[in-house]
Amino acid sequence: MKKTINGVTYDTNGATMDKKFTCGAPGDPCGYEETLYITNDGKYFVYTNGGDKSRYTHEDITPIARDKVTDWMLSR
Repeated sequence: MKKTINGVTYDTNGATMDKKFTCGAPGDPCGYEETLYITNDGKYFVYTNGGDKSRYTHEDITPIARDKVTDWMLSR
């Protein structure tokens, strides 16, 4: 997925996956995934996607500040 936010383009195909959190089994309407990526220039973002009844009913990208990455990982 590719998304431009505030003039910065985030692309799951061009970034490096760092950590992935999955809740539920494939095909579970309540299941979802959260994947942390880092771009080549050091920006972090989280890709989210899930089933129709999950907290992420459609795929999206959300930037995350470098100083919040550890908190994000520990909260999973």
